[in-house]
Amino acid sequence: MMPLTFASPGEQNIIKKIGGKPEVKKHLENLGFVVGGNVILINNLDGNIIVNVKESRVAISGEMAQKIFI
Repeated sequence: MMPLTFASPGEQNIIKKIGGKPEVKKHLENLGFVVGGNVILINNLDGNIIVNVKESRVAISGEMAQKIFI
């Protein structure tokens, strides 16, 4: 298990755990990040990442990405 920030671009991964405070978990869940869901890292730009999740592209901060484990 590793944070999403260490994923390889273009590789499909399964979310295994979401950490952080309850409000952070809820925010990520609202964006489509749920345990068991698929996520694909598109790009990592200056610590911010762009991912494909639930057939949508989402940009999140590196800090948020550190709370998503694959």
